Amino acid sequence: MGDVRDDAGLGEEDPPRISTGSAGLDDILGGGFDPERVYLVEGRPGAGKTTLALQFLLEGARLGETTLYISLSETERELQLVAKRHGWSLRGVTVFELVPPEASLDPDRELTVFHPAEVELGETTRLIFEKVVAINPKRVVFDSLSELRLLAQNSLRYRRQILAVKHFFAARACTVLMLDDLSSQRDDLQLHSIAHGVVMLDQAAVDYGGDRRRLRVVKMRGIPFRGGWHDFTIRRGGLAIHPRLVAAEHRASFSSEPTSSDIPALDVMLGGGLERGTNALLLGAAGVGKSSLALAYIVAAARRGEHAVMYAFDEGAGTILARAASLGQPLDHHVASGHVRVQQVDPAELAPGEFASLVRHAVEVDHARIIVIDSLNGYLSAMPDERFLILQMHELLSYLAQRGVLTILVLAQHGLVGPMHSPVDLSYLADSVLMLRYFEFQGQVRRALSVVKKRSSAHETSIREFRLGSRGMTIGPPLRGFSGVFTGVPTYLGTAEPLLPHDDTGL
Repeated sequence: MGDVRDDAGLGEEDPPRISTGSAGLDDILGGGFDPERVYLVEGRPGAGKTTLALQFLLEGARLGETTLYISLSETERELQLVAKRHGWSLRGVTVFELVPPEASLDPDRELTVFHPAEVELGETTRLIFEKVVAINPKRVVFDSLSELRLLAQNSLRYRRQILAVKHFFAARACTVLMLDDLSSQRDDLQLHSIAHGVVMLDQAAVDYGGDRRRLRVVKMRGIPFRGGWHDFTIRRGGLAIHPRLVAAEHRASFSSEPTSSDIPALDVMLGGGLERGTNALLLGAAGVGKSSLALAYIVAAARRGEHAVMYAFDEGAGTILARAASLGQPLDHHVASGHVRVQQVDPAELAPGEFASLVRHAVEVDHARIIVIDSLNGYLSAMPDERFLILQMHELLSYLAQRGVLTILVLAQHGLVGPMHSPVDLSYLADSVLMLRYFEFQGQVRRALSVVKKRSSAHETSIREFRLGSRGMTIGPPLRGFSGVFTGVPTYLGTAEPLLPHDDTGL
């Protein structure tokens, strides 16, 4: 959270906030901007400053306020095109263009606006002030400060001019966004000291996939805000800002009763089932049955009339639905009824903050009771660094736990038999860990399952064989007659209980 200063006028006389036009930014600021202040929005060209500024003005127009866009760098036609491509109309927004393309082509035309390079700095600001006085706007966007910086020619004159602009607008009772494209050779920290608040937009190219955009509130006088970087995307309709998830802000009361998988033997192994508000990590080699085990919880939840969501990072939704049908647990009617949602995720195009927003929407709006992330290997691909994966996942799991959601995480390990290696160690974050392994016996490849960790209750410590077939998952008795099952080539001790009949279906 940002620092909150004890400014005069706060407390009982604290004015109501005004919306920034973006629900995500309003959330970060705890309600929006303080009215009648000057704010700085800075970022390199293409970061999204103009789009955010238009959202701010359009919100004012929606409320019936007079709004003004002062453009020293873009023409009105260009702004109209930006608005059209977002599905907006600029009706209600006055655009004061200081760069009319026809100004120098028609000498007989009555000039009310001028190109900044052709007039002195004082003349430019005078024209702006006259326009503001004429229409008396409640919201103003000033785009951009780089033109004033060029006209001022030195930092002292530039600072004095910005102070003059700030004092002028303060007397007009309007809220101002000043855009800066960071075209100067050095950071203009003097602007930070003048503005009431500073919002920074950042755009970065990654080695593969789409650009990653982030927003950070650098400063906001007298307003508590959520600090740090927040992911955002630019889509039709404006900036979709995804506030950084802070689990402590989302506590809720819930009952922590066990959740059944509808597989009696599995529930026995888990000491009655997986409790709500906990998470379970399914570890094993590719194809061993981790996703199929997760699907059992999805189907069981749907049968109880609960909402469950599976985020598929590695497989298409069609493949998952086909597998469920082959296991005798078709999901189509559950999907049609709205109890189950299988959402395919492309990690190359999805920022971690955006994924956290998707999960929050599923929990808070759709009331999901079970969340499956399949798999963490795909989620890891969306992260720039493993240490950030740990932090992001810790916050996400804490959030889901405090909302009473059962979370199932799938993690594929490297290898098929023998020693297995995980791309990232998340076992210490998991409340329960289920280990799935291949093992060979008498020329046949079989599967084994064991609960190796469960924090919330006692659990069975034995290793059991399981089989996937057309009637779902079948779990056999404990493999007490074998030693070294998880090595892949166990030793038969001669006292084994019968293994499950072999199924040649290959599931």
